[in-house]
Amino acid sequence: MTSALAIAAATPVASLAQSMDELAAAAEAEGTLSTIALPHSWCGYGDVIAGFKAKYPNITVNELNPDAGSADELEAVRANKDNTGPQAPDVLDVGFAFGPQAKEEGLTQPHKVATWDTIPDDAKDADGHWYGDYYGVLSFVVNTDLVENVPQDWEDLLKPEYANSVALAGDPRASNQAILAVMAAGLARGGEAGQGSGEAGLEFFKELNEAGNFVPVIGKAGTIAQGATPIVIAWDYNGLAWRDTLAGNPPLEVVVPASGVVAGVYVQAISAYAPQPNAAKLWMEYLYSDEGQLGWLKGYCHPIRFNDLAQSGKIPQELLDALPPAEAYEAAVFPTLDQQGGNKDAVTGGWDSVVGANVQ
Repeated sequence: MTSALAIAAATPVASLAQSMDELAAAAEAEGTLSTIALPHSWCGYGDVIAGFKAKYPNITVNELNPDAGSADELEAVRANKDNTGPQAPDVLDVGFAFGPQAKEEGLTQPHKVATWDTIPDDAKDADGHWYGDYYGVLSFVVNTDLVENVPQDWEDLLKPEYANSVALAGDPRASNQAILAVMAAGLARGGEAGQGSGEAGLEFFKELNEAGNFVPVIGKAGTIAQGATPIVIAWDYNGLAWRDTLAGNPPLEVVVPASGVVAGVYVQAISAYAPQPNAAKLWMEYLYSDEGQLGWLKGYCHPIRFNDLAQSGKIPQELLDALPPAEAYEAAVFPTLDQQGGNKDAVTGGWDSVVGANVQ
């Protein structure tokens, strides 16, 4: 099927439609798609999955471990290399730095979607092993019932008024979201993107922990609502989705910090050992179609084809209006793969010895 699609990319629309029909038929014959690490509140994934099911009702979506981190996803592929059962993921959605790692380890297989040319070159593997899907920026998600003065920048979090209040949205030894949060804190302290930001960020979290402000609990909508983690450092789209879910009970404010604004691109990939490879390819085709990309935008994420969709007038104004103000994103830094890799090594290797907080 891959070769058929590759040929179709250079042929008329009728041929493309036919090859897509063939792919859909092969996927429906497999009958199942196993995803992993896709919480429904993340990036609008609940509606995206529902859209895929509506379009392909003969394919059952088997959702594995929705709260897994990027490192957990790669481990799931490794652990199920010889397993064609329901615990083996077909597809991955991981942080940018984990895409090349997965390819290098031989954990992915290539597939170029029909809209391949509209994905920016710096956000995809030239051979089609992984490709950017969406991005957002790290923000402070604040329960304003419990926090009177909403923090506006990283150094604010060290203030005594935020005792037992600040949490990460993942384990910084495994979660891309948390690893990049440490990077953002490090950049705000003047660390250079890469190893420098990782080391400076670790020092920040060491101080935060020693001050008694850091809570070693993985923050999410429930922990914010319960008051266990009144301030959570998370992707803007997660915070906005939690705000909608909680619907004012309690009220949440999502703040993009004044400095250390890090934009994170996530990437899609197909497992090299996918038990349902055709369903995996069909899922990718859906995600990178206009419908799939706008589904992520409804979940407050900037889809990777955002510029292409905007230029062709395909983005409804109400979706643009629902996003935070554009100026909040102007200071955003998009770290390169090398910078993310250096930061990741520093953070995952040094968290236990420098910060010493067991986040779980």
